[in-house]
Amino acid sequence: MNHTAEKGILHQFAAELLEATTSLVPVAPLRDRVEGMTLADAYYVQTVQLEHDTAAGRVLAGRKVGLTSLAMQAQLGVDSPDFGFFFEDMVHHEGAKIPVSGFIQPKVEPEFGFVLKHALQGPGVTLEQAAAAIGAVYPAIEIIDSRITDWDIKLVDTVADNASCGAIAVGSVPLDVDPAQLLDVSCSLVIDGQVTGTGTGADVMGNPVAPLAWLANVLGEEGVALEAGQLILPGSFTKAEPVTAGSTAVADFGALGTLTIHFTD
Repeated sequence: MNHTAEKGILHQFAAELLEATTSLVPVAPLRDRVEGMTLADAYYVQTVQLEHDTAAGRVLAGRKVGLTSLAMQAQLGVDSPDFGFFFEDMVHHEGAKIPVSGFIQPKVEPEFGFVLKHALQGPGVTLEQAAAAIGAVYPAIEIIDSRITDWDIKLVDTVADNASCGAIAVGSVPLDVDPAQLLDVSCSLVIDGQVTGTGTGADVMGNPVAPLAWLANVLGEEGVALEAGQLILPGSFTKAEPVTAGSTAVADFGALGTLTIHFTD
């Protein structure tokens, strides 16, 4: 990847975002603060944060692909996916009570959660190879959050900000579905009893396994593998919806199962 910005300013951006993650005081959009910031620059900022937190002892649990649905691309005005990471201390489970005070401006997205049964490393990973690496498919919800003021983001802003990842919730029981049948699976996002959006697997980049293959290939170009046991979220079925204290969010896969989480003060 080609960097255009000075490494010094990129490290400064990473430091600001790390600080915002703990202070919960958002920072000004990055794109306007350095001329011609590229996607490579943004991923460099993201990687600096990953390396900082890994060195501090946080354990990588998996990765998320974002902006894979037309709904989410339209919401952000982009035409390509992005990716980020999450640590074990960011993962919640069925029935979790999650304080909104841990976020700046949280929203939720319903997703599949793929647990890998063997490693995947590109380049050259095919859809078939990606599907064969999926050991189990779980219901999942991503809690997205932005360390950028007022969600005022373009692609480089969200990428630098770890693809706006806030936390992950994943079910305790896998969905009873074959990875080959994921295109037809329907999922609704339900907030406080109201369906706010519904999509199918086909809404996730045409095939929800495609983001997994894409991610393996993009990371593979950098010499990074997706490891066995990691959890991969391939992207949202619907557009993101905000949550507040008292909200209950459900990823409803119908007869296949549900995942419910609650937000508290």
